[in-house]
Parts: sequence; C-alpha cells; structure tokens
Amino acid sequence: MAAPDVATIQALRIDVALQLTRFMDRRGLSQLATAKALGVPQPTLSKIVNGRVADLSLELLIRIAVRAGLPLMLQTGREPEEAGAFVSRERTATRSRTGSGVAGASRASLIERTRQLTPEQRLSAFLEHTQLVSALHHAGRAIEAARLSNARRPR
Repeated sequence: MAAPDVATIQALRIDVALQLTRFMDRRGLSQLATAKALGVPQPTLSKIVNGRVADLSLELLIRIAVRAGLPLMLQTGREPEEAGAFVSRERTATRSRTGSGVAGASRASLIERTRQLTPEQRLSAFLEHTQLVSALHHAGRAIEAARLSNARRPR
C-alpha cells in the first residue's frame, strides 16, 4: 500500500489527465493536433489520454493544463480518495453568454445573497460546498472504476 501522500499525488495525476482528455474531446482535436498546440510530444499526450501517468510528474501535467487554458482547482484531503482536480469554470472568452434570463437572474440573486453573508457564514458555505464536491467526485470515480472493470471483463 502506498503512503497517503504518494497515493494523493497519483490521484491528482489521474484527475489532471482526465481533465486534459476531456479538454481534447471537447475540442474534437486529434492527439497529434493537441500535442502540437500544447507543445508536448504526441507519445506523452497518448500516455495522458490512456491514463498511464505514473511516470509523469504532476508539475508537467499542470504545465500542460496551463497551456490548454484549463482553470484547474486541485484538492487534497485527509484520505487519498478525497483528492481531485476540477475545472473551476470555463473561460468567459470561450463561453457563450446567451444563457436564459432565469439563469442570469438566479446568478445575480446568488451573488447578492453571498455579499450579505458574514465571513464565518461564507467559510461554512465554502466548506460545505467542498465536502459536496468531494463526495460527488468520489462517486464519479467509483462509477468510472466500475465502468472500466466491466469493460475489461471478457465477453
């Protein structure tokens, strides 16, 4: 069994690789085109896409995410399973601002209510949000592991 810090770093490597793969899928680019755009060798990008990241440094993966313009948020926790990498939000330059009026009003209301919170309430809300994101992330990893396990079973 790996030490908790080693397991946490590995979990972060896997999640950053997943976010980079999703980035590539959203753009509809080939590995070669993506590798050229991000300034990395295509075999390295292939390792990332296929989840073989044990020999890649977390720093390299973060550098590639920065080149891709991915606003990542890294999270660690008491247990390695709580670690994860999340795209905090899409860049506004690439996002369409043609959302519904209801969404815009909801966003404005949320921002106004957030301003009315005390610092203690904000911290409490942030911690609750982080716990919920962690639980969601953990559930997603479990589903992904089950999917991979089913895909590897001989038919």
